[in-house]
Amino acid sequence: MTFLKPSDRIYVAGHSGLAGSAIWRALQAQGYTNLVGQTSSTLDLRDHNATADYISSQEPDVIVLAAAKVGGIAANNDFPVDFISENLRIQTSVLDAALTNRVNRVLFLGSSCIYPKLAPQPINEDSLLTGPLEQTNQAYALAKIAGIVQVQSTRKQYGLPWISAMPTNLYGPGDNFNPAGAHVLPALLRRFHEATQSQAKEVQVWGTGSPRREFLHVDDLAAACIHLLKNYDDDIALNVGTGEDISIKELAEMIAQTTGFTGRITWDTTKPDGTPQKLLEVSRINATGWKASIDLANGLKSTYQWYLDNVSTLRT
Repeated sequence: MTFLKPSDRIYVAGHSGLAGSAIWRALQAQGYTNLVGQTSSTLDLRDHNATADYISSQEPDVIVLAAAKVGGIAANNDFPVDFISENLRIQTSVLDAALTNRVNRVLFLGSSCIYPKLAPQPINEDSLLTGPLEQTNQAYALAKIAGIVQVQSTRKQYGLPWISAMPTNLYGPGDNFNPAGAHVLPALLRRFHEATQSQAKEVQVWGTGSPRREFLHVDDLAAACIHLLKNYDDDIALNVGTGEDISIKELAEMIAQTTGFTGRITWDTTKPDGTPQKLLEVSRINATGWKASIDLANGLKSTYQWYLDNVSTLRT
């Protein structure tokens, strides 16, 4: 059974962000033309009433909830109130309005940070709510867990085929390269690029370099989202990842090579490492017929080229 028809009116919440813009592009590439979206400057999804009015006026058949307040370890650690409050308001605004208007199909995008800090690796979907969260992003994680539970509760109480997906660390065109709020990969890419341009002899990176992380190109996520919208109907929030990880040290070395940096890499061990390892078990989504196709080396090269092509217009 397919739940996504070519004629469906699809609202992509967060369509100008990293994930949302990739999903928008992928939908267009597959022939879906009845797409709607609003930027945050014209629709504040934290505003429950404004969101309800917009969704009611647009009458979407499908909603992809990709809008979120996101940031790296420093931003999450320094502004936890912002991350839990804003994400809860965004989620409840969109999901409440979707239910009021009986939107048949909703895909909620969460994050791999929902899992316990010391969950067995690779992390299976069944690890959710089995242990304490990583403290540096606990507020964001709890908001995302609330979104999953709201989707599951809607399925149980109203029988609507709403689903959730939990992507691992994303990167790619449209990423946030602002040092104040960027995730580790775009932050390092910018830092190494600027060091190369200035011919710096050294780049210092937070932590020990030992934590291991999994990285998914945002175009792979977009393909997964469309696949799940077409084919998946279950209350389990599926992991979306590559099934492979890399240490932060290895990532830094790979980015240095990509950007042409030839100096030394040093480590500020006074800064936090975060979760020791965060690798997703992806057998469930692979069993539905989807698998990631963009390897990290090629994904880094294309992302760096996008950065070079757009650096003059990026947020500073």
